[in-house]
Amino acid sequence: MSAVSARSTREAEGLDKVRALQWVLYRSAKSDPARRFHALYGHLARSEVLWRAWGDVRANQGAAGVDGVRIADVEASGVTEFLDEITAALTGQTYRPARLRRVMIPKPGKPGQFRPLGIPTVRDRVVMAAAKLVLEPIFEADFSPVSFGFRPNRSASMACEVIRVEANRGREWVLDADVRDCFGSIDHDALMAQVSRRVSDRAMRKLLASWLRVGVLVDGVTTESGSGTPQGSPISPLMANIALNVLDQEWARRGHRLGVLVRYADDTVVLCGTADRAEQARLLMAEILGTLGLQLHPDKTGIVHLAGGRAGFDFLGWHHCKVASVRRRGRFYLHRWPSSRAMNSIRERIRQLTSVAHVGQPVDEVASTVPDPAGLGRVFPDR
Repeated sequence: MSAVSARSTREAEGLDKVRALQWVLYRSAKSDPARRFHALYGHLARSEVLWRAWGDVRANQGAAGVDGVRIADVEASGVTEFLDEITAALTGQTYRPARLRRVMIPKPGKPGQFRPLGIPTVRDRVVMAAAKLVLEPIFEADFSPVSFGFRPNRSASMACEVIRVEANRGREWVLDADVRDCFGSIDHDALMAQVSRRVSDRAMRKLLASWLRVGVLVDGVTTESGSGTPQGSPISPLMANIALNVLDQEWARRGHRLGVLVRYADDTVVLCGTADRAEQARLLMAEILGTLGLQLHPDKTGIVHLAGGRAGFDFLGWHHCKVASVRRRGRFYLHRWPSSRAMNSIRERIRQLTSVAHVGQPVDEVASTVPDPAGLGRVFPDR
């Protein structure tokens, strides 16, 4: 991939510089599945890439990291100077990530339960967003159509539609799989091995490894990270998808006869034709995930039989269950409605928005306020 090809693509397709770069990287990766890219790190310091990354981080807002610097602070002191400092650090290869700030946020619809997030500094988030802009098109060329989470032009609604179609075709035995602490347990060596399949640039690989190994600051003490990818960083969903693509590819090779896999990040279901195939699917998935250092949660992974509307399952905030047809006697079709957990989360938001703390405030102002107890911004959508 050369600057000339990116420039010619931009002129021919009418794309901006970043989109042209991404299109060339994607097309190069798609045309040669064995190609390894060796000149990627230098793209991170390009002004158009950093400005796009800054725009993404700013739109997401989010809290300050361990240095206490907020988005508003960067804007007040000067964005150009801020990005120039990042450019100099990347160009001189002196950039080093700061420790993560640990934040515990409540799990939606689960009172009293929390999940840990590691919050990078604004500076680190910009560099991570820049790396995502460069790396995502390369790995998108390899990703499977069964994966729907945190990918361009794919959504939870599309995943639910596949489930509806397959269930109505007779795949009524559903393996509802829950991966135990996926983001916190992915084996670093296994993940970097998947990265190295496409990236030979040592500087880029070293950068990604530094984000995986960076410690988390908890009560003034730094805890080293031996596994996982920090949940709360812009690069984390892409890294998780790179690792879990192993499951998608192995399923296409070994599991397609057992059932149809539908994956949204670490939320996964397999729709099978028989109970025996669903059980075999459970064993195969556990085997594949084991190569990544991951395990199925024994208490939260189960097999559901949809026939006759006797059971259903929750997936991506929806409860999926078959309902008797009003027009065709004896026929059942898959429907979905908001899950109890999702409804509890919505009720909690409404309680916060209508609390006495908002008495006297303009309605429009209150209505535009979304509770964000950790101040994280839109790190992950509600699921």
